[in-house]
Amino acid sequence: MRVYAKGNLRSREGFFFTLVFPIILILLFGAIFSSGGASQVRVYAQNFDNGPAGAIFLSELNSTSHNCSPSYNSGLCLVMVQNSQNLSQYLSSKSSSDGIIIPSGFSQAYATKQPINVTVYGNPASTSSAIVSGITREFVSSFNSYGVNGTANLGVTPQTAVSSSYKYIDFLVPGLIGFAALTSPMFAITNLSSTYRRDKVFKLLSLTPLTKTEWLLSKIIWYIGTTCVSFILMSAVGEFVFGAHIALNWGIAVFLVLGPFFFVSLGMLVGTVSNSPESAAVVGNLVTFPMMFLSGTFFPVQSMPMYLQAVAHVLPLYYLIDGLVNVMIYGNFASAYFDMGLMLVISVVTFALAVRFFRWRED
Repeated sequence: MRVYAKGNLRSREGFFFTLVFPIILILLFGAIFSSGGASQVRVYAQNFDNGPAGAIFLSELNSTSHNCSPSYNSGLCLVMVQNSQNLSQYLSSKSSSDGIIIPSGFSQAYATKQPINVTVYGNPASTSSAIVSGITREFVSSFNSYGVNGTANLGVTPQTAVSSSYKYIDFLVPGLIGFAALTSPMFAITNLSSTYRRDKVFKLLSLTPLTKTEWLLSKIIWYIGTTCVSFILMSAVGEFVFGAHIALNWGIAVFLVLGPFFFVSLGMLVGTVSNSPESAAVVGNLVTFPMMFLSGTFFPVQSMPMYLQAVAHVLPLYYLIDGLVNVMIYGNFASAYFDMGLMLVISVVTFALAVRFFRWRED
């Protein structure tokens, strides 16, 4: 037992999974849930009221986030939308489901204690929508208690912001597709490239007509194929077993290509610059695990503390999943184009670096 323990701890990979991996997990999940579920939610708002009460109501809601302070991790951050816009369509263009409308005549109804409702847009499957609805209802109750002469008749009208009632599985499927595009290429290529270097397989391949670029492209094509198979299987199970809503379109194909393109290149780069398969596995895990949990794979990024949301926005997997959500759920290609462009740029750069540092023969 003592001999096995020493051998396990002397192995970089064994040391990582025995001691480092548990620390990473507690740090990641502790950071995600340390706020007790509180988070700052972006809400798009319209004010059709000409009196002071509507503006005061929205101002008070915005103060829950300290007026959208980036250092404050809870409350509602209100973004005003022009009244000429259709809010439901505007929310769809922003891949969002959270909105508030102050109706015309709000101030007059509040002063005369006439019934009037604030419209709250949301998605029943979204945790952020539950936060928006809860906070808004609290403020409505507060305004009713401190209304003119002690009472008022404000209420809330819930409104679904999307054409159909989406469920958690609808957002989980794109996340798991991104997860598959990350894990399979990263773990396999990182280990393969470092093992081939150690066993001199690359040296043998250098004697063939095959070029480094061709070898790497062949791996990218293979993992594009396996990612497409994963997409078909997960989408079929999600739709036919759990009733997921999935919109099939050409944008999905773009991300099914860009995801493996980037992560195969990244895995090759990690394996190439590592000294051994053990160190490559450790570096690969250090790169992969934060992306697994902070990019919106299992938990909505919007439900995380603000500083973790900032971290998520520098992780490549976030833009792959965000792009898939935009095209598969919201049909929001305007936002998806940015994700596509960014993924394309970093994929080309990473591919070029992988080819640059990839050597058939050791010096």
